[in-house]
Amino acid sequence: MNNKNNENKKFYFKHSLGQNFLKDTDLLRGIVCDAGVSENDNVLEIGAGAGALTKEICNTTKGKVVAVELDSTLAPILNKNLGEYKNLKIVFEDILKVDTKDIGSWFHNEPFRVVANLPYYITTPIIFYLLESTLDIKSITIMIQQEVADRIVAKLGTKDYGAITPILQLYGTSTITRSVNKKMFMPVPKVDSKVLNIDIHKRTDVDITKISKCIKLCFAMRRKTLVNNLMQGYSLTREQAETICKNSGLNIQTRAERLSLDDFIKLNKVLNQ
Repeated sequence: MNNKNNENKKFYFKHSLGQNFLKDTDLLRGIVCDAGVSENDNVLEIGAGAGALTKEICNTTKGKVVAVELDSTLAPILNKNLGEYKNLKIVFEDILKVDTKDIGSWFHNEPFRVVANLPYYITTPIIFYLLESTLDIKSITIMIQQEVADRIVAKLGTKDYGAITPILQLYGTSTITRSVNKKMFMPVPKVDSKVLNIDIHKRTDVDITKISKCIKLCFAMRRKTLVNNLMQGYSLTREQAETICKNSGLNIQTRAERLSLDDFIKLNKVLNQ
């Protein structure tokens, strides 16, 4: 009796969770295609919502699909919409609170792809939570706010080029696969979106943690020169900071937005000598 009542309950979108669901079938299929999901891929979906994207994933692959959803009140809807899929596991958890060892065990520590349509405020933390883990992730395909997507793939020297651009280059190749008008969502959000694909091939020849720290410190005061940021971030004298720049082959008047990932790698090497 209680189960029946739960199934008949009307679902209300929760603004506090940033819930905006996609409703266009062609778009959903396109996202799965963008993610490179093949018929034997394992897939972790984050933010299952009402299961529309989950359904397209399950229709594409015979591999293991795990859909993680924070809002447990969606359980009746997901069970109704996805009950036919035997390769699907639904988990009602906050993905940021799930131990990565547990995530790995869902796929028997085999490689998997990540597909996600998430509230914008949580996308960047989740991207780095996954990238900084030891999980065997092949790619991350995520719906993201247009402005953030543009920053991630920004060209060197442009106003959009910031710390996140070279840092993500340490983990793989980021590509915008399509633009998504806000009217494609229900309810309609305030901004347009883009689908971002990160094809993961982590740099194993460098210390990612140290280089990421170096990049963040160099961008700490964006309008200041690299020398000033090095002085502030590493407690250096001006003479020391200028010497480090010169030894890295960099102009002492340059700013972080003019540095490529290779420049930051060289700079970090000199800093640690």
